[in-house]
Amino acid sequence: MEKPIQFPDGQPALEIQTFHEVARALTSSVDLSAILHNIMQQMTRFFNPQAWSLLILGQGIPGWVALHGEPMILTTMPEDADLSDEIPENGGRVESLICLPLRVRNRTYGVLQLVNCHPESMRNHEIFFLHALCDYAAIAIQNARSFEQIQLLTITDDCTGLYNARHLYERLEHTLERSHRTRRPVSLIFFDLDHFKLVNDTYGHLNGTRLLAEVGHMVRDCLGLLDTGYRYGGDEFVVLMPHQDKPRGIDLARRLLEKLRNTSFLKEAGLNLHLQASFGVAAFPEDGMDLHSIIRAADSAMYYVKHTTRNQVAAAGEVPADEGFARK
Repeated sequence: MEKPIQFPDGQPALEIQTFHEVARALTSSVDLSAILHNIMQQMTRFFNPQAWSLLILGQGIPGWVALHGEPMILTTMPEDADLSDEIPENGGRVESLICLPLRVRNRTYGVLQLVNCHPESMRNHEIFFLHALCDYAAIAIQNARSFEQIQLLTITDDCTGLYNARHLYERLEHTLERSHRTRRPVSLIFFDLDHFKLVNDTYGHLNGTRLLAEVGHMVRDCLGLLDTGYRYGGDEFVVLMPHQDKPRGIDLARRLLEKLRNTSFLKEAGLNLHLQASFGVAAFPEDGMDLHSIIRAADSAMYYVKHTTRNQVAAAGEVPADEGFARK
């Protein structure tokens, strides 16, 4: 358990006020950049370095501090010091350097680096003040990462590692709003594994779950830089392709289908299964102007394949407008 911060005797009232302001910012916001900006403003105000940087990764002296989790204060610079790219441009010679690890519970989140702030003239309470502000910066980074992890859990499917259906609706809505302004296309792929129930019935639900996880991994490997994959539910999957027209969507759907056919799944269980799936592709703006119409168009194209040939790709607008092919 970490020791609580003890304020040394005689600490100036201004520094105590600063602690209060930084702590209030830390507890009232999860905006990491705003909190760190606040903290670094205080550091600049009190220590007046010629330059400063807050590094998540580093080499040279900051890299050593990050690796060992120990501070390094150099009142003079050795001739062989590694002043690499992490040292910011400050318009002059680096004469002194303070590198402090940003640590919480024995974990280093980054390194604070102050250049030419005359550490040899700092009093004990000023050194303490600097360390305490580093503690606040580390806590801010930790809190922000924890918040990001919690947010990620709410939008991620825990079986496949893909995003979930709720996030699909949010992401698609934002994507379509942007595409309305920029007049750029959007493609959506909807696919459903063929005869997946037989996997559960024959090999058990545990292997069925493992199979879905492997399919999710395969989907991620096939996506482009801006594409995102989703588990819609059960054995249904969706791929969202911003800035891609329907021919590009059809091309990716065919590549996914070919990958499913040629990949051996559940090899660790000794099964070596090959899968088939039914794919539907729709695009904005030709197949709909809002998220519900786009999803419905791709879903209907997928169900057309499901009720006819299976194991193929169909595009919205190229299949019969038959209500019997829609989702029940």
